[in-house]
Amino acid sequence: MCSIASSPSELGGCNSANNNNNNNNNSSSGNASGGSGVSVGVVVVGGHQQLVGGSMVGMAGMGTDAHQVGMCHDGLAGTANELTVYDVIMCVSQAHRLNCSYTEELTRELMRRPVTVPQNGIASTVAESLEFQKIWLWQQFSARVTPGVQRIVEFAKRVPGFCDFTQDDQLILIKLGFFEVWLTHVARLINEATLTLDDGAYLTRQQLEILYDSDFVNALLNFANTLNAYGLSDTEIGLFSAMVLLASDRAGLSEPKVIGRARELVAEALRVQILRSRAGSPQALQLMPALEAKIPELRSLGAKHFSHLDWHG
Repeated sequence: MCSIASSPSELGGCNSANNNNNNNNNSSSGNASGGSGVSVGVVVVGGHQQLVGGSMVGMAGMGTDAHQVGMCHDGLAGTANELTVYDVIMCVSQAHRLNCSYTEELTRELMRRPVTVPQNGIASTVAESLEFQKIWLWQQFSARVTPGVQRIVEFAKRVPGFCDFTQDDQLILIKLGFFEVWLTHVARLINEATLTLDDGAYLTRQQLEILYDSDFVNALLNFANTLNAYGLSDTEIGLFSAMVLLASDRAGLSEPKVIGRARELVAEALRVQILRSRAGSPQALQLMPALEAKIPELRSLGAKHFSHLDWHG
């Protein structure tokens, strides 16, 4: 039986097993390049981070350069139905630890510092001052969050089954799921008063309300605080993030049943991991339904975040 590793160094074997699966798939398909050969350009257009082909990730950026984010080209995640539940736990745990900048290890000794808005001597009214603060804060916020697009794409590539999806379905899942997955990751650095980013810079509740609005900020903080109360490990956060990503009811998907099957495999892996890590705990059986109940709340936050991006476009 496969044991559950607790650190990246203990998670050997996942890539080699999946590469063997990939080699077999390549032989049968005759694709010399391997995988689906998807390459996605992430371009900043009009202040919005966009995936070439019209798919917007939904995190604003303020730069002007384009960079390439390679989607599934190497079959790292293998075929979902070839993996056991323990393979899924190991591979998703490894993918999360390698591609998330908010793991317990990386944030344990994070040096926090405030984001201080500079004085604007030009603004002559309160409205102008607030507008300046909003623009400046958004620049700071997006500059720190946008690199997460690349990390979440890399994470997705290693989620079992993701590379089996069509290119368009992969793009839709990344586009609509990015903010929700990112929020699941950053939640451990959110409290009632601040949101801390992976470099230690933190925004106060008041600054977040300048960026968004009080209702959105209240909902965001409530979600994060509830998620934190569950005491999830990095492995469990990774598996929950994969569940959030593999949403088979996203608009525009061409093969929702394929995505749904991959999601159920990840969901079963999370159930097993919760029971294994909390053996004998009366809360263990209640945690999985509680996490599933949080997903609609997270989806609502993602939709509201998209609506806020209209201001920044």
